[in-house]
Amino acid sequence: MLSTTLAPWMAARNIHYGWVVAATTFLTMLATAGAMGSAGVMIQPLHQEFGWDIADISSAMAVRLVLFGLLGPFAAAFMNHFGIRQVVSTALGLIMFGILASLAMTEVWQLLLLWGVVIGIGTGMTALVLGATIAARWFAKRRGLVIGLMTASNATGQLVFLPVLAGLTEAYGWRVALALTVGVIATALLLILLLMADHPADVGLPAFGDTIVSKPVKKDHSLLATLVSPLVVLRSVASYPVFWVLFGTFFVCGLSTNGLIQTHWISICGDFGMAAVTAAGTLAMIGIFDFVGTIFAGWLSDRFDNRLLLFWFYGLRGLSLIYLSFSGFSFVELSVFAIFYGLDWVATVPPTVKLAAEHFGKEKAGLVFGWIFAGHQIGAATAAFGAGHLKSDFDTYMPALQIAGVMCMMAAFAVALMRKADRGDMVHST
Repeated sequence: MLSTTLAPWMAARNIHYGWVVAATTFLTMLATAGAMGSAGVMIQPLHQEFGWDIADISSAMAVRLVLFGLLGPFAAAFMNHFGIRQVVSTALGLIMFGILASLAMTEVWQLLLLWGVVIGIGTGMTALVLGATIAARWFAKRRGLVIGLMTASNATGQLVFLPVLAGLTEAYGWRVALALTVGVIATALLLILLLMADHPADVGLPAFGDTIVSKPVKKDHSLLATLVSPLVVLRSVASYPVFWVLFGTFFVCGLSTNGLIQTHWISICGDFGMAAVTAAGTLAMIGIFDFVGTIFAGWLSDRFDNRLLLFWFYGLRGLSLIYLSFSGFSFVELSVFAIFYGLDWVATVPPTVKLAAEHFGKEKAGLVFGWIFAGHQIGAATAAFGAGHLKSDFDTYMPALQIAGVMCMMAAFAVALMRKADRGDMVHST
């Protein structure tokens, strides 16, 4: 591996190799985000080419979102057992296979298998848990900054890729757009194989900010025990209302973001006569504001009550969705929506992670957040499926926007009523 040669060379110049690992992970999550986001430009082309019902197409995308979320807790277990490099390279290979095979699909069941199951598993193994794992292993300092950047990469990448993919789809067809996605993922796979190292000790370094090289914890348990550990953690926290408040509000978060807007935005705008490229450009604008909002949310979460932050984030998101449903989708109205909605697209992540750590302890925070994130993706799948059916039944997406807006308002009040963490909560970390 190039990492064993490059790391000492960089260390001699007082540059920590952890930043190369972080950059490689950032680009990998950006690439897989492109695969997630490309689903949004496929709905109308598949409907037009094959005559498939939008509800059926949305169902396949919903399966992908469910697997994307449910694999989060288990992805961490796989990384601990097999290593980050091996797991991520396998996941990228699955995504590439799923996309390439889908270029020749002719039946809905093939869409369900390839985009629902295969790509769902691949992207699930490279979700937010990858960024969290890299930040925890490689950075003793600047960890918050790193996880903030990883989160922004994963979410914003899904939005920024859309204008390019939509332009290619409009000009050359959806297969050419997917071919570009495969090329980006292949580049990420090459970087992982060349530059990724599982632990700082593998290249003879301490974590960034540490002075002692810490050897990786020896695996003294079986793969079965590793895979069961997320279920053990879930059982230990499931009896606490705080967990279900965080799970439920993150369900609403997924329902009101990548399940509804990311998946159906181009179709929503198409109902108002907007071209796919223009609609994707508006979504990219949301992504730009999201990048700023996510980093700023991480800064705020270190300084203010995270329950209060979530109240405002969910409340403003709900109001923006309701506002959009009654707007005429003019340039000014969409710009107002893009600003308020974009600033808190994933701004909910840093406060939610911190609340999980405050209530359940640092040792369990990662796995607990993995399950909370599963709630996020179940919510996303619900919106991807439900909005498609509402569109088929009512010939408009406006009821879906209004339902999501009301649920955001409910989530805002639910998290505001959540009790503050106390010392007794820390027993969950034992």
